[in-house]
Amino acid sequence: MDSIIEIIGLIPWWGWIIIGFVLLAIRDIIQAKHSISHNFPILGHFRFLLEKIGPELRQYLVANNREELPFNRIERSWIYASAKHENNYEGFGTDRDIYAHQHIFINNAMMPFKIGKEHPNSVDKTFLPCAKVMGTFHKRRKPFRPASIINVSAMSFGSLSAKAIESLNKGVEIAGAYHNTGEGGLSPYHSNGGDVVFQIGTGYFGVRDSEGNFSMSELEKLVKDNPFVRAIEIKLSQGAKPGKGGVLPGAKITKEIAEIRGVTIGKDVLSPPNHTVFSNVTELVDFIELMADKTGLPIGVKGAIGKLEQWRELADIMKETGKGPDFISVDGGEGGTGAAPPSFADHVSLPWVYAFSDLYKVFQKRGITDRIVFIGSGKLGFPAKAAMAFAMGADCINVAREAMMSIGCIQAQVCHTNRCPSGVATQSKWLQNGINIPLKSERLAQYFKTFRKELLEITHAAGYEHPCQFKMDDIEMNVDDHHLSKELDRTYMYHKTTIPYNTMQELKDCSFLGGNHK
Repeated sequence: MDSIIEIIGLIPWWGWIIIGFVLLAIRDIIQAKHSISHNFPILGHFRFLLEKIGPELRQYLVANNREELPFNRIERSWIYASAKHENNYEGFGTDRDIYAHQHIFINNAMMPFKIGKEHPNSVDKTFLPCAKVMGTFHKRRKPFRPASIINVSAMSFGSLSAKAIESLNKGVEIAGAYHNTGEGGLSPYHSNGGDVVFQIGTGYFGVRDSEGNFSMSELEKLVKDNPFVRAIEIKLSQGAKPGKGGVLPGAKITKEIAEIRGVTIGKDVLSPPNHTVFSNVTELVDFIELMADKTGLPIGVKGAIGKLEQWRELADIMKETGKGPDFISVDGGEGGTGAAPPSFADHVSLPWVYAFSDLYKVFQKRGITDRIVFIGSGKLGFPAKAAMAFAMGADCINVAREAMMSIGCIQAQVCHTNRCPSGVATQSKWLQNGINIPLKSERLAQYFKTFRKELLEITHAAGYEHPCQFKMDDIEMNVDDHHLSKELDRTYMYHKTTIPYNTMQELKDCSFLGGNHK
């Protein structure tokens, strides 16, 4: 034994490295799981390493400024600079291919809209509330006018970290916007001063009984105890995986998440594809009216759009009965923060522009668009895209990934692994330590303020005071050359309904206005 120890002691450090490689090579040859490692011992591991870091190599070294998806480097840089209140201008002209398919052109007026000395935007260049009020047509007891046309979209605590949720909520309080909870329930991190839209998904998290069924008494208690909840959204589907349920692995269910969601620690949590409270459109409308009666709040629905038959049925019921949702959130089929199989994210449901135009025409044909606040969600967190959305009939936009980037997300695209390097989409306490909540909340607020300021500047350049005044023929979309480019009304074959609007001052004086503008 002593001789063996003596021999081992004679082996130099580099000898141990050689022995390690030999053992690894033997292991590679013996194993049958990976053919590359078997056929190319040791060298095969470099292939897997390059595959693993390939996205990072392309993101920082290979792809050009406009090439990446879902957000290219220029888009990310604009969000980062806007959030940090840095110079987000470009010099020496655009490097975007302005002749590319679906490029957006905004037709400017000969003379821009002029702001007077007493105008709300002369005092606050970022003041831009929604032109419509949620809940007035259906006479809800607590109508709500969103104080910002850009708001945080549905992202649950559990999917996002505690520090990320708290940063977003404190940020929307500073910016005067609202924060959608996502279907994961109302957490303490949603309760830091910002207006909240509470989302109810198929799992009924936070408002369910011990059997996992929806509980109206729990919802009533939640609304009563949390007056900052200004509206309720029923999630029918989402762009990442419409028609498919979700799973939150038991390993991610902490004691805190279990208490908030009303589930068991350590047990996988399922969000089924279907609701159990209703199974058809008539029952959905009845459920909406019951919740509105019990809570007094505006009630809306969120969906990714595909087939239109049931949406037509909803519009018909609304037309005939005067009942139905106060707002509709239209999610683009491009996917979002929710993890999903590529077959869903790539192919199921329509992209936002097609989805919204199809749905809007359903309600416009029946003359009821004035009853609904239309909310757009799907990579609309850039002023020019938002101008297009407003020209098509949107009244507000919700942003998810753009909001995440404003608080530090680097588009690592590992949200589903619990290894988010920026601490935004992980439950790892160590990784969350990188989030400075006061700093990140200010950055979210600054991104929203910069967004509203630039959208207002575009609006004024087009000769209008508020983006709700954009018309379809104010925006052109590139099809080929300018002889073949089409205004939005000819592209999507409708004219949006004119929104009743007088002045920005009237919006500022509205008693239902949310946020911190009073």
